[in-house]
Amino acid sequence: DEEIDAFKARHGITQSPVLAILPGSRRAEISRLGETFDAAFTQTKEAFKTVIVPTLPHLVEAVKAALPLKNIANCIVSGEGLSPEAAARERLVAMACADVALAASGTVSLELAVVRTPMVIAYDMNWLSRQIISRMLLSDTVTLVNLVSDTRVVPEFIGADCAPPPIANALIKTLQNPTAQLDALDRTMERLGRGGDAPGLRAARAVLARL
Repeated sequence: DEEIDAFKARHGITQSPVLAILPGSRRAEISRLGETFDAAFTQTKEAFKTVIVPTLPHLVEAVKAALPLKNIANCIVSGEGLSPEAAARERLVAMACADVALAASGTVSLELAVVRTPMVIAYDMNWLSRQIISRMLLSDTVTLVNLVSDTRVVPEFIGADCAPPPIANALIKTLQNPTAQLDALDRTMERLGRGGDAPGLRAARAVLARL
């Protein structure tokens, strides 16, 4: 893909496999998940040669503080200085560059589905929130791709399960065998359709239709 090749050249990305890390869209999330995500990456034992962190301009410093990403070629992609449309496109192409993504739970999984990037989902919260949410859940998965595709192929580590060793293991397994996920991503986009309403809204309708 010419757009991906141009992105890699622009950001000096020459080594693969590439891991995209998406630790959230709020400073509190990034602070809470950053250490776990960084440790999980470290425990992949050099399976990935480059890390891309797509984020927003006002979150760059929070990302740098939470994700040291030592001894690895990495780039933070915020789209700073670009128009909102161009910045959003730049972040989407960054996701498309990755062989696998480690992402916080949320609609970002649908953005990854759009560009067919296999993923591992992880999220944590404080103890009280864990207790409340565990009693509210109506499904055995919170990942939108799993819900929309009626599969459970996207690994997820939520609450007490959000720990570096199992996340790292899932990242390596996903890198080695992405086929089932790619099928689920295609099924997700087929069911949601492309264009029109925002992906999150289309996902909400699709999930509600299956409850």
